[in-house]
Amino acid sequence: MQILLILKSANNKPIQVVNPTFCNFIDMKFTCSKLWICSILYFQSLLIFSQENTTYPPYTIATTYEKLKKKYPFITPIVPLKSKEIRRRENVIYKKINGKSLKLDVYFPKGIIKKTYPGVLLIHGGGWLTGSKENERVLAQHLALNGYVGISVGYRLGFDAKYPEGIIDLKDAIVWMRKHAKKYHIDPDKIAVLGASSGAQMATLIGVTPDFSRYKSNTTISNKVQAIINIDGIVSFIHPEAAAEGTMAGIWLDGSRTDNAKNWKEASPLEYVNENTPPILFMNSAVPRFHAGRDDMLAILNHYKIYNETHTIPNSPHSFWLMHPWFDTTLTRTVAFLNKVFKVEN
Repeated sequence: MQILLILKSANNKPIQVVNPTFCNFIDMKFTCSKLWICSILYFQSLLIFSQENTTYPPYTIATTYEKLKKKYPFITPIVPLKSKEIRRRENVIYKKINGKSLKLDVYFPKGIIKKTYPGVLLIHGGGWLTGSKENERVLAQHLALNGYVGISVGYRLGFDAKYPEGIIDLKDAIVWMRKHAKKYHIDPDKIAVLGASSGAQMATLIGVTPDFSRYKSNTTISNKVQAIINIDGIVSFIHPEAAAEGTMAGIWLDGSRTDNAKNWKEASPLEYVNENTPPILFMNSAVPRFHAGRDDMLAILNHYKIYNETHTIPNSPHSFWLMHPWFDTTLTRTVAFLNKVFKVEN
């Protein structure tokens, strides 16, 4: 992509400048005394362009700790669970596309071999552009310790694949879970999707669009889920409360809110909530930005008498689930919700 500025000199002759910088302007040998900018790309499109050529810092447990430790000196980062009570199969390929191998990690109880357990697909955050499945491994491991098959999953990020490709990847991961249910002791009729931050928006969209043709690969196996867990993620890109969503969302959605309004609306889970929406748990930080559209969604769920829970952790930052002591609250609330929805007794 190139940025084109159309300038006019004092004698009204047009001058085109491609990818101008400050130095370009200094070196330009104009004899005129004034330049007027007559046309420029939309400011937001310009901002998106500059961000697409910016390297974003990694979003990991370690970088989150470094970011938060000064303001919250009492926190400690979560670490992988070492337990003989769970089995693990890491970096399992679930899909190959365009030369890429998409992988997931499976953690399941070491108990009775013939027993099946509800499955939970865990989707990492990172603003649709960064992050990795390793961020959700610890929670997946603890879910396995509590009688679930926890699966942390990778998917194509926004720099490699625009919306809706990442959603399709994740729905394919759910299909994979059903295909391999017997091998990993998953109950195919009890699958939940859990996401954190941008992963929570994706998880919610997946949950409210069962078997939609827009997101469905060529398979007869359903990608429907029976429960949704949204950990501090928005449920609408177009709600008034979502005004803060801009550059990163625009890159993933292939255009700004004004340039690609169709994708911004289509990717908003709130647009699809109805009487068939599965039960949902909201776990929120004290940062209002990440609640965008939630209350409107709750009103619809309550109208249809669909079970839901909302828990806000006081004085907590975004990414709280990656740090103790908030991780413990996240795990406790998640397990309690899943036990209730799937009628599991531990």
